[in-house]
Amino acid sequence: MPRAFITGVAGQDGSYLADDLVASGWEVHGLVRAGDDLSHVSPQVVVHTGDLTDGAATRALVMELAPEHIYNLAGVSSVARSWEQPVETARASGVAAVELMYAARDLRDSSGLDVRFVQASSSEIFGEPAESPQTERTPVRPTNPYGAAKAFAHLSAAVVRSQGLHCSSAILFNHESPRRPTTFVSRKICAAVARIARGSSEILELGNLDARRDWGWAPDHVRALRLMASAPTAADVVVATGVAHSVRDLVVAAFAHVGVDDWQAHVRVDDALVRVTDAAAVVGDPSFAEDHLGWRATTSFEELVVHMVDGELGLIDA
Repeated sequence: MPRAFITGVAGQDGSYLADDLVASGWEVHGLVRAGDDLSHVSPQVVVHTGDLTDGAATRALVMELAPEHIYNLAGVSSVARSWEQPVETARASGVAAVELMYAARDLRDSSGLDVRFVQASSSEIFGEPAESPQTERTPVRPTNPYGAAKAFAHLSAAVVRSQGLHCSSAILFNHESPRRPTTFVSRKICAAVARIARGSSEILELGNLDARRDWGWAPDHVRALRLMASAPTAADVVVATGVAHSVRDLVVAAFAHVGVDDWQAHVRVDDALVRVTDAAAVVGDPSFAEDHLGWRATTSFEELVVHMVDGELGLIDA
């Protein structure tokens, strides 16, 4: 039975990836932090509690498990938090990722295994991009600590790849699901809409309604990670739908799904929530993913919003 190791397995992407691998007959091991919510983690996943920034311990675990596939999905996942804790972000999302890459390289060298490594990068590495859509060749110039940490790991993946490790970097654009933390605007909107649909009189406070993002379905995106690990050659790959929608579009679609037309009555723009360095439009070009991996997004923006709102309604009605 092939073996995979996923850091951040308790998160949205990690849990969906683990589900996919388990269903395909893989033995899956996952790294979690003490206190992580494991409600979405398959009981078939072997969970290891630890700290990714403890490079020696993580390396020892990699050598002990000897996995064929390693997926690094852990680290600080919030841009806002990265501004508050820039050094922790650099360690967790940057340095720790590179330490794990070299642990994978050394495992390959010592064991002879064909070790495959996939790094979860982010569209935040592009900062305020000068071109649209963004591709694998778009200049990397992050504008926040989260993007800078991800950029270090992303660029290091190419360095380790040059040393012979099958090491790919997935440049993930926004991808959502009911497993998204409530701190993300997509989940915040859908959760509030569900509560309002069930009688809440609250006002949904948001920042820039005109910000445009390439929103995809998380299970689609993690499928790309698996394809990257199995591809004949490693590469940096933009994983995106190729279509951008505004925050306003998401709000309108969510309220429309619950039969509320006068969404403006339930929404207020709070200038304090507008991020100064937030790119106005972020959209990826999936052409290389389509050609290199045979990957395509299968879930539309409208279907994504329905899935998320229905997920929130299900939690309320349970």
